[in-house]
Amino acid sequence: MTDIEDALGDVMRVEGVLAASLVDYLSRITLGAVQTTKGPDLEKVAYGDTDVLRAKLSTLELLGYSPDRLEDIVVTLDTEYHVIRPLSQRARQGVFMYLVADRGRVDLTVARATMSEVALRLDV
Repeated sequence: MTDIEDALGDVMRVEGVLAASLVDYLSRITLGAVQTTKGPDLEKVAYGDTDVLRAKLSTLELLGYSPDRLEDIVVTLDTEYHVIRPLSQRARQGVFMYLVADRGRVDLTVARATMSEVALRLDV
């Protein structure tokens, strides 16, 4: 198992990643965060993206889908990607990983795969 600091460090090593955090979306508390000087305010991210994730999970429930089907939510901005990845093996604990990446520098497929791999070995 990997601790939070090591896990977020692994995500930050992906070319183009500006910030990564782990958030408890039940309490809106940031459990860990790492970022470059170009990253956003991760406390605000924890607060706001909690609502995004809750809304999507609620919609899945309305549709009769299992929340475990949600891999991630990708928000595309003009210069950045924002990725919200719930930790499915801990879905009932309400934890998600968050990533901000420079759209011109990151390989989004690699970043998503890294988040997935890190999430599997994360010890929260």
